[in-house]
Amino acid sequence: MGRGKLRIYLGAAPGVGKTYAMLSEAHRRIERGTDCVVAFVEHHERPRTEVMLHGLEQIRRKRLEYRGSAFTEMDVDAVLARRPQVALVDELAHTNIPGSRNAKRWQDVEELLAAGIDVISTVNIQHLESLGDVVESITGVRQQETVPDEVVRRADQIELVDMEPQALRRRMAHGNVYQPDKVDAALSNYFRPGNLTALRELALLWVADRVDEYLKQYRSDHRVSKIWGSRERIVVGLTGGPEGRTLIRRAARLAEKGAGGEVLAVYIARSDGLTSASPKELAVQRTLVEDLGGTFHHVVGDDIPAALLAFARGVNATQIVLGSSRRRSWQYVFGPGVGVTVARDSGPDLDVHIVTHEEAAKGRGLPVARGARLGRARILWGWITGVGGPVLLTLLLTHIDADLGLANDMLLFLTLTVAAALLGGLYPALASAAVGSLLLNWFFTPPLHRISIADPKNLLALVIFVLVAVAVASVVDLAARRTHQAARLRAESEILSFLAGNVLRGETGLEELLERVRETFGMDSAALLERESDVDPWTRAGEAGVGRAPERPEDADVDVPVGDHMALALTGRVLPAEDRRVLAAFAAQAAVVLDAVSHDLRTPLAGIKAAVSSLRSDDVAWSQEDEAELLEGIEEGADRLDHLVGNLLDMSRLQTGTVTPLIREIDLDEVVPMALGGVPDGSAELDIPETLPMVAVDPGLLERSVANLVENAVKYSPDGSRVLVSASAIADRVEVRVVDRGPGVPDDAKERIFAPFQRYGDAPRGAGVGLGLAVARGFAEAMGGTLNAEDTPGGGLTMVLTVRAAGSRAELVEEGGVPVEHPVEPERQTT
Repeated sequence: MGRGKLRIYLGAAPGVGKTYAMLSEAHRRIERGTDCVVAFVEHHERPRTEVMLHGLEQIRRKRLEYRGSAFTEMDVDAVLARRPQVALVDELAHTNIPGSRNAKRWQDVEELLAAGIDVISTVNIQHLESLGDVVESITGVRQQETVPDEVVRRADQIELVDMEPQALRRRMAHGNVYQPDKVDAALSNYFRPGNLTALRELALLWVADRVDEYLKQYRSDHRVSKIWGSRERIVVGLTGGPEGRTLIRRAARLAEKGAGGEVLAVYIARSDGLTSASPKELAVQRTLVEDLGGTFHHVVGDDIPAALLAFARGVNATQIVLGSSRRRSWQYVFGPGVGVTVARDSGPDLDVHIVTHEEAAKGRGLPVARGARLGRARILWGWITGVGGPVLLTLLLTHIDADLGLANDMLLFLTLTVAAALLGGLYPALASAAVGSLLLNWFFTPPLHRISIADPKNLLALVIFVLVAVAVASVVDLAARRTHQAARLRAESEILSFLAGNVLRGETGLEELLERVRETFGMDSAALLERESDVDPWTRAGEAGVGRAPERPEDADVDVPVGDHMALALTGRVLPAEDRRVLAAFAAQAAVVLDAVSHDLRTPLAGIKAAVSSLRSDDVAWSQEDEAELLEGIEEGADRLDHLVGNLLDMSRLQTGTVTPLIREIDLDEVVPMALGGVPDGSAELDIPETLPMVAVDPGLLERSVANLVENAVKYSPDGSRVLVSASAIADRVEVRVVDRGPGVPDDAKERIFAPFQRYGDAPRGAGVGLGLAVARGFAEAMGGTLNAEDTPGGGLTMVLTVRAAGSRAELVEEGGVPVEHPVEPERQTT
């Protein structure tokens, strides 16, 4: 049974007609004989939408009681039992009433898709998680209900439902969207023309980006190298020089002339570490291009023009912006330069702009680091200087009427040997010494034109010449090797910091991170592969891969093992050993986080699976006590898995800024006792005085914070020792202290333990992914409080959670903008 297909109608704003379009599609499919049912559609008393429901089979909704009121939600079990071909599910971002099967409706949809049922759903652009801050800045309203962008991006088909702002306002004025008593408020707040225009632009740009992803994947799958100018995409070639800022601004102005224009700044570093770029200047330019809405890319390539053109074609660019060469006129004897070469080889489908700037023709200056791994051109010039130079010098000295003396002649030949060493390294210098000594002997040492030396002094001079030449060449070569090693290490550190920076900033997921690796090293595809054991097949970690990624490490051009059961596989070309070392270091860093998460999630799953398999075994007669023990193990594993996943989701919400606390006044003794439900009985002692003032907090977030602190304290407490949870009032604050008698934490580690994926000391694998304290602090700060660690007198660690006392300052929670269609309770945090 395959996975069902998801089709989403994406609305640019509420009321544009996405639900109507979904129902129209359902009628068309029914006419073609498709088994289509309504799993959940809310018409909101809109007459035209309600009419469209006629003739469609509707699954009966599930009725839930919550806080004395009755609500209806989609009955997932009923839909699965009915098993239609297509199910209509409205409002993908909807938060289900507490007590429902899943917390969010998109999770219900995932279950239907996994069961092989096709789903047609709807969502508005303002409900995408990544756009929450942007929508709030435009409309002044923070969306409480959101759906992860990845859920929508994974849809098999997305159709944008759009409407011109004035037409939508007319529709609202006619009462086709909201009830008459709500129309005036909506038109004067959320549905202002400027707001609708901005939301419309957001929707168009988001859909355009997804279309661009499809196009990129299609070009990769079909190996299309020719540029398709579907949108203006401008590549800026940077050298690390000061002219880069001018080029970036020029490219941004070009991008503004075309709708949806995109700027990609790229710096190409040689694989040998040779560079004249200023790291500080590159950092400034990166910040500039990102401030202007573009992206910065770091690519490795020895042939700068070829690497630049390959990058441009790889991203389907339409234009390249380069600066006028900084080389002086005489330097053109070494070649035409990057700009001319790129313009010559770009072809008819890629425009090249050469932009003048203040640094043009002023010279490049000396490179910051010179290396010993020389390009072909320098090695060739080294041999020409080392072999041809002495010959030309001999012709010059023998055809001029000047007797310089043997000592001066030797100095001139020695100069050529040093020049050959500087240009081509050791071997051209040795050749120069050999050729020079022979020419000196034949033409300048008596007897002339014979390979013999009459004067012993001249013999000594020639021997000294050869020894000095060899010594100079060796010293120059050794210095170049040391310089190369330093330059190579710096290049490696820059690449690693660049790639790791994307992880630490949370800018990319695994697939985007692999794309950065592929792009940086100029490969065709990249994938992180893993397997459970030596006999199991390889699978892609996180189902992520870039390009036509290999399915096995042995099928790749570059196979970088990471431990026993993980490997980074790339195709495109064979990399030198130095690049493989960089890849290995980076892959190890990426695998640490991936392994920590996957291992700790799989541990409880393995226990659950083992217990279930035992219970289902027909050849063993389990006693009631054994069955109870196995069921208890399943329950404990499920609770543990729920806690781990909850922490991961909470950390994701904190990092994306989607945690919006609902502050209200409450007594601590109503919340804190509930936080102890996740620890064994008798492992914690509670001391909450009844005289404490009420606190202004979000009860759900406070409960989750305290629960994480208590579970962490119990985990590190010695056997027989109880964790103390106490509270006290200080001025306008209330402190909750969680005290344990464990090993404690040194002062220099007290802040590190609050970082994500940190487990202090010898915490066993499977004890958690190291997010509990990070989530606890994040929730505390979201409520305006603090969380810090202190030493427990006599040994141990004390966590101090500080929150505001009620009445310490005015707490006002306003909801404006779009009228609420039914009561929505914030997501309740469970442990």
